[in-house]
Amino acid sequence: MRKHLAPVTAEPTAADLATIETEWPLIAAELDVLDAEITLIYAEDHGGPSPLDWRRLRRAEARVTRAAADLTTRTDPHRAA
Repeated sequence: MRKHLAPVTAEPTAADLATIETEWPLIAAELDVLDAEITLIYAEDHGGPSPLDWRRLRRAEARVTRAAADLTTRTDPHRAA
């Protein structure tokens, strides 16, 4: 039996868009990690990752850590310094 999915007709609310806007630096940083990981996988088939590839991954992971910490301090007023 095949079920058909109903089309999504609801648009994001202003609150949804504000949340995305607030979380965007973290989302972008996580996308950078994903891109660096894809580069490492691709490099395995082409002679292996270079030191620059590994550095790119480490830097992307550090950006995720900083963005997550920043997001926490912006969204939790008790954690602000």
